[in-house]
Amino acid sequence: MRPRIYIGDGIAIGPGKIDLLRQIGETRSISAAARALGLPYKRAWLLIESLNQGFGHPVVETATGGKGGGGALLTMLGQQLIERYDTLEARLNANAGKELQALCDLAD
Repeated sequence: MRPRIYIGDGIAIGPGKIDLLRQIGETRSISAAARALGLPYKRAWLLIESLNQGFGHPVVETATGGKGGGGALLTMLGQQLIERYDTLEARLNANAGKELQALCDLAD
């Protein structure tokens, strides 16, 4: 189970945004992360911006390209989002087995 969490009216966090942040952390590039997930660059950027606006602080820091190349790094907030989402996901999956099975059984 991969939850989608809504915090107030302005923040939605789910597997897509978390996977994007994780890829940015690994590749240090928004465009490379988007390619790895099969997303258009613009969509990836809009997902990041929605988190930045919702939290009021950046989740990714970017450097413009040029001779040394650009890049992107997760901020402390971006890293914390991944860590806390992963912890929540693990707890939900560990504690909701009976209920999840009951839902799956409805499909049989």
